Amino acid sequence: MTTDVARRRKGRVGQERANWSTTILLVLASLTVLVPLYVTISMSLKSTSQAVDGNAFSLPAPIDFSGYAAAWELTNFPVAFTISILITAASVIGTILLAALASYAIARNWEHRFFRYSFFYLLAAMFLPFPVVALPQIQLTGLTGLANPVGVTILHIMFQLSFSILLFTAFLRSIPLELEESARIDGATTGQTFWRLIFPLLAPMSATVGIFAFLASWNDFMMPSLIIADSSQQTLPVVQQIFQTQFSNNYNVSFASYLMAMAPAIIAYLFTQRWVMEGVTQGAVKG
Repeated sequence: MTTDVARRRKGRVGQERANWSTTILLVLASLTVLVPLYVTISMSLKSTSQAVDGNAFSLPAPIDFSGYAAAWELTNFPVAFTISILITAASVIGTILLAALASYAIARNWEHRFFRYSFFYLLAAMFLPFPVVALPQIQLTGLTGLANPVGVTILHIMFQLSFSILLFTAFLRSIPLELEESARIDGATTGQTFWRLIFPLLAPMSATVGIFAFLASWNDFMMPSLIIADSSQQTLPVVQQIFQTQFSNNYNVSFASYLMAMAPAIIAYLFTQRWVMEGVTQGAVKG
């Protein structure tokens, strides 16, 4: 009897029917990303005459890197890139550290009304987008001398905290309390328990929070354009918009500039997507 059941199960392995509707939707969704990416790469490698021939899907023949050189000089790419990297790196590190500390305090003191209401208060901030509070933020940063990349970094961290705390708190609830109790029995303080035991266990969720903070900070256009007063200290998205009129009909230059700006975000996501999915799935299940 057992042998017959094993044979039936073995016969069914690999014979599951394909879900064609889901497959078709995934293919269409992939094309909406891959086709624009192909056009961007193709146009950036064309000469000016090839870029304006009206055939965006044609392959560059021959490959021309002059668009990258022109975009590099026109937008002062090294300066804008360095500013964007510094703002993004500080935003990612600040978001991970502050959100992890706040989430640990909330998750381990949930029975106290103050921490529980603090969590709900922070969640409410998720429904408050930056454009709603843009004017007072502009005034405050101007009055405090933060109308610069430092002010943008602080605001990026603050606006990322709500979502990050939500993720960290869900993940912390899946970590057994017995681990912390064992550390305290061995004489560890609260700080030692967090930094030596809990924070390393938060690595998958830290990667998830980090990539979301990276993408939000790197791609942000509105906040730097409104907060930073000095145009020479602007980030890449804003610099591209400033020089958009100078691109004129040089589509190869504009697409080369766009590709150079989006490349770090694409690379960061490709290398961290495994940790992003791992953190999301582990945080959704309470162990």
